[in-house]
Amino acid sequence: MRPRAGRAPGAAAPARRPAGGFARARGAGSGAAGPGTEPADQLVIGRVGRPHGVRGELTVDVRTDDPDRRFAPGTELATDPAAAGPLTVEHARWHSGRLLVRFSGVDDRDAADELRGTWLVVDPSDIPPSADPDEFHDQELIGLAVVTVDGTEVGTVAEVRHHGQDLLVVRRTGGGEALVPFVAALVPEVDVPGGRLRIDPPPGLLD
Repeated sequence: MRPRAGRAPGAAAPARRPAGGFARARGAGSGAAGPGTEPADQLVIGRVGRPHGVRGELTVDVRTDDPDRRFAPGTELATDPAAAGPLTVEHARWHSGRLLVRFSGVDDRDAADELRGTWLVVDPSDIPPSADPDEFHDQELIGLAVVTVDGTEVGTVAEVRHHGQDLLVVRRTGGGEALVPFVAALVPEVDVPGGRLRIDPPPGLLD
């Protein structure tokens, strides 16, 4: 997000952040995802990890920058595979930097372990548009071509990660990946209609 008018003198500009914080499912079609792959045509907000303790709590690999809202108690979440859900959040808490969630009806470690690897998803039509022109949903960013400010082709945005800092995972044209912090200083232009974004990488970022 670019600096706004009315900011207090000397205040630092905030990080530019995608709106809503959804990680776009990669791939095409509407079939179920295979092992280790994200479901198609849905927006991923998390993936269930290992059980925590013996009372049904689970770790969740968060794929949203708004987990407190997306995993609020009482929220019903669709799943992939669909047979695993829907799941209703009973409570959620942070522990050592990880989100721990307990779902209604999942009362012990064995039941929790059966959910391991389940994707937690929402339908794209459920996402409200952002009123801020400098905020972007993850699905708007994934698939954009990435070029430097001098026109050099870099690759394509493959994923957006939300782990303390928003990172664009760029699949390099020549192979491999690059991680680009999604801040205005490094990503000065996002042209969704044009299908590309420009980056201004400091020395070493793309090495």
